[in-house]
Amino acid sequence: MSEPMRPRASLRTAVVWDVLKDTLDRRVKATGREALDILDTGGGSGKFAVPLAGLGHRVTVVDPSPNALFALERRAAEAGVADLVRGVQGDIHGLFDVVDRGGFDAVLCHGVLEYVEDPAEGVRNAMEALRPAGVLSLLAAGLGGAVLARALAGHFTEARRALTDPAGRWGEGDPVPRRFTAEQLTELVTAAGAEVVAVHGVRVFADLVPGVLVDTEPGAVDALLKLEAAAAELPAFHSVATQLHILAGKPAQHP
Repeated sequence: MSEPMRPRASLRTAVVWDVLKDTLDRRVKATGREALDILDTGGGSGKFAVPLAGLGHRVTVVDPSPNALFALERRAAEAGVADLVRGVQGDIHGLFDVVDRGGFDAVLCHGVLEYVEDPAEGVRNAMEALRPAGVLSLLAAGLGGAVLARALAGHFTEARRALTDPAGRWGEGDPVPRRFTAEQLTELVTAAGAEVVAVHGVRVFADLVPGVLVDTEPGAVDALLKLEAAAAELPAFHSVATQLHILAGKPAQHP
């Protein structure tokens, strides 16, 4: 399989993309198949789905938005991978109304748990969609990153509210319904019967650095990407990351 242009231009996805690609490469070798079946729940317009199809994988995107699915279809066609990408309208709570249980080698659940009524059910459904020894990539909003961002912006009351609010919200105007700590996410994953393989902090620094520094300083983007990658797996930085990424595995069936 040929590798498409990696989304290095985006500081928001670089760490997750690198982890995900390496994980899928290992699954390819383990299964002996060149192409995997991947489910992207809440995958929207295909930010991950289309590059993954560019690697030769078959990707099913489940999303509640018809507009996002239309954009997905267009993006896949422009990338020449329309035959490998399928968009289906639905959500993670009604997942098995639109896809089969146990039909996928990998499931992406990125930016979903923040918005669903029952995050635990969402994780359970994601796990049930996996084949034995399949992998789950879970990405959700981090509590600590929001607290730090509000404090650095001078909104100290909002920062304290986010810190003490059960859902991690800083106020009525907060656009994110729910945020998580790394411990909360790992508990959800293990309760669903998965083994946590790795935890990554995402956008530890990128959302805090003034854009003008990144845009004008020569080599700043690459240097910031390397810094993000170096800090991503260090537990000390998980508590201040804007997002948290959990990589988990479904147990293989025993004879």
